[in-house]
Amino acid sequence: MELLEYLQNNTPINDNFIPRKCVLPQSEYINLYGARGTGKSTLVLNHIKQFDKKNVLYIDMDDPNLFFNPLDELQQFIKQNDIKLLVLDHFYNIDIKLPKVDNLIIVSREPCDIIGFDSVELMPLDYEEFLAFENHIVQTNAFTHFLKSGALPAMTKAHKSHQSILKQFIQSRFDIQELKLLCILAEHHAEHLSINQIYSFAKEKFKISKDWLYTTIKSFQHEGLIYFIDDISKKGGKKLIIYDTAVAKYLTFKHSFMMQFDSTIAMTLIKQNKHFETLGIHGYVADDFTLVIPAPFDSEESIWAKSQKKFSIYKRHGIKKVMIITVANQYEFSIENIIFEALPFYEWSITDET
Repeated sequence: MELLEYLQNNTPINDNFIPRKCVLPQSEYINLYGARGTGKSTLVLNHIKQFDKKNVLYIDMDDPNLFFNPLDELQQFIKQNDIKLLVLDHFYNIDIKLPKVDNLIIVSREPCDIIGFDSVELMPLDYEEFLAFENHIVQTNAFTHFLKSGALPAMTKAHKSHQSILKQFIQSRFDIQELKLLCILAEHHAEHLSINQIYSFAKEKFKISKDWLYTTIKSFQHEGLIYFIDDISKKGGKKLIIYDTAVAKYLTFKHSFMMQFDSTIAMTLIKQNKHFETLGIHGYVADDFTLVIPAPFDSEESIWAKSQKKFSIYKRHGIKKVMIITVANQYEFSIENIIFEALPFYEWSITDET
């Protein structure tokens, strides 16, 4: 009971909250979930400000004080202290018996899928949110900084100390086996491959069981750390995308600008909740048969020439429009009945209605 009193009187404070597009619903039971570093705790701490402080109990399930102080008296404490809102942050064990309380927010990496709870996913920052975090940066430099710092809120504020903070984040959020696997995944970021191939690459580098790897890959997918994108043009391997370009680049020296640009476009489509597939190495195809092509520096003449060579591929797969995503170029042309439109990433990512 003493620990619970201490926790109630020492709820973490977040005075520098920057609004996100994700807003928690006015529901009694909420499961906020998302990958490590996306800002879930910050969002919840801002949300609970609308409640009277004396009626709120925030428990960080990662708090080392809980190692030898189980929450056996939690239900009694809730009743005695008229707790209206209970927050269980960094929640992992969905098998524990949840206490009875008027409002309960569970914060987890993966969706808990508990009956009666509204599930809300918080993803890394999209470009528009990033601009809100970095409102002092001029537009011409913002995209460069977005690629460098990534889309995790804490990293966008790091500036000169970005590398050391990213190192601390990765080492504190992943155990050594997870980190080794992430390094393997980073080496093959934005490539087409199968999970069996990942296992083959991993076992060459460190001792690992196939069961552990398959289970961990599945967990990484549920959490939103990695995505496998189907290919519309072939069966077999899927394109691997890691949730944050800065994390992926930190884990391997092999990343090119083109790889970062390509994966940033893929993550933008994912954040926009759009269903899409890859068309081999040619880009991403949305449900309305719009093909999205990463072409950061290509001129209109260059894209026109390349498109002539690939036109039969586009026709074969029913492409109706081609969106060319650039760093700064903007133009438009047609080949037969297919429209080709080029937009800078900063404009496409915010205004796209594909």
